[in-house]
Amino acid sequence: MTYTLEQLSADIRQALKADSGIAGKQEVCKLVSKVLRDEEFVSKHLTAEQCRPRKVLYEDPELGFCICGHVYETAAHGGPHDHGTSWAIYGLATGDTEMTDWRIVKKGEGDEPTLVEPAKTYVLKPGDSHFYDVGVVHSPKRDGYTRLVRIEGANLDHIKRSNIKAA
Repeated sequence: MTYTLEQLSADIRQALKADSGIAGKQEVCKLVSKVLRDEEFVSKHLTAEQCRPRKVLYEDPELGFCICGHVYETAAHGGPHDHGTSWAIYGLATGDTEMTDWRIVKKGEGDEPTLVEPAKTYVLKPGDSHFYDVGVVHSPKRDGYTRLVRIEGANLDHIKRSNIKAA
């Protein structure tokens, strides 16, 4: 039997209510990895028709987290960024994503951007999930067809992002 969006949202809510810190978010990573292996869930919720490139599939009215579907049909190379005051979990269902974690070398002030340099690069493969806490700077590089689930601590449509540039 397939893992439903309703089950996933209820399980995430339960994990975050039990522990709103890093341990709770690591539990959410496990839930995301579980759903990424569910072919029925992926084929139902991660379609190009509805998630090109991002769709909020669920937004929790109490805790504010979102479950988003993303479908990239061609290469997509993102620049270094954080999620402002939110955290995020990326989970790969199809394709590979090369992720780079960045180290802040100069904090921006006013209109000046925060300058960063690459610290670590790794590849997320299907079934992998990764937690990015508030303020963690990272960038994705996708060279082909990719489908992913991203959990946002808050709807990023309403969050101001930091001004970040590679040094």
